[in-house]
Amino acid sequence: MTRLFDSLRLPWRVAGLMLAALSLGCDPAPPVARTADLALLAESAAGFAQAQPDVPLVFPRDHGEHPDFRIEWWYLTANLRDEGGRAFGAQWTLFRFAVQPPALRTSDNPWQGGQVFMAHLAITSPDDHVSFQRYARGGDHEGARQAGVTSKPFAAWLDDWSLASTGSDWLPLELRAAQGGFGIDLKLQGNGPLVLQGEAGFSQKHPAGGGSHYYSQPFLELSGSVRWAGESIAVSGQGWLDREWSSQFLQQDQAGWDWFALHLDSGEKLMLFRLRSRSAAEDYQHAVLIAADGGKRPLDPARVQLVVLGDATVAGRKLPLHWRIELPEIGRVLRVDALHDDQWLDVDFPYWEGAVTVTGASPAENGVGYLELTGYAP
Repeated sequence: MTRLFDSLRLPWRVAGLMLAALSLGCDPAPPVARTADLALLAESAAGFAQAQPDVPLVFPRDHGEHPDFRIEWWYLTANLRDEGGRAFGAQWTLFRFAVQPPALRTSDNPWQGGQVFMAHLAITSPDDHVSFQRYARGGDHEGARQAGVTSKPFAAWLDDWSLASTGSDWLPLELRAAQGGFGIDLKLQGNGPLVLQGEAGFSQKHPAGGGSHYYSQPFLELSGSVRWAGESIAVSGQGWLDREWSSQFLQQDQAGWDWFALHLDSGEKLMLFRLRSRSAAEDYQHAVLIAADGGKRPLDPARVQLVVLGDATVAGRKLPLHWRIELPEIGRVLRVDALHDDQWLDVDFPYWEGAVTVTGASPAENGVGYLELTGYAP
């Protein structure tokens, strides 16, 4: 049991919840302080598969699990409006963590399975925000799996939270997740191609190399409902689905990231991220403009300027929630503002993830999207 948590290096609050959720029954250990940095994502990954360039992605296989890699996620953000035009947002993510390298697994006992799943659900209303988390261990338990992913037909689930294909192909999808008086029930229709991020699906994350396999489906039309405090609200909008898997997302000298996924009214999509250095070294940036037909235009990271226009204190942390993005290569300057400040996920790996608005020099450059901020210390 100790080896499980040591290998994941989870904060004790995570361990406690996993103990309760998985009924593992072991004596408690002294609590460990929660930290804002993502130590798990920067741990050495000896014994696990490594993300490498020039490895072709194959579908539908790569919609499914990659158990030889330590970490992966299936990640959806949704910018929604109700019939009165009010803005809502939703995020659903399923994470898979490998407890130890597959070659070291010695037990077929499903209660000692090598994969642990964690799911997050967050919903943003026009002036409020809620978030929830769940855990489960992978593996068959009396012919059933509490959590897992299949590639064909595609399904990703933890208990009754699920993202699954509704036909014979990957798209369309349906997302259902609810807790208490809050939830989402959305249909996802594709209106554009899948996009391989980075170099043919390999996304470098550090000047010295290393990274993840990464692809996106940023062209999603959404319809369905949001349940807020017991009220069902009809909504529609746009979605962005990301898939990444790796065994070491960050290096030891990286603290966290600022990540933007933006839908512009022109039909274009903009994805950019900045991995912040812990030292005086330069941050590592990446940016790509995706045309309405799915064509990619990588932007020179040395010319991309991310300027913080305003901060807010959320959960005891000073967070940059208002930005100017300067893209001189394509002659654009975009302003990005949080829909509202408190879109903090108070979960065991706490982070800020929220809906944003985009304002440009012309109506076609306006838009909506999502911003994620990780690794900011209190």
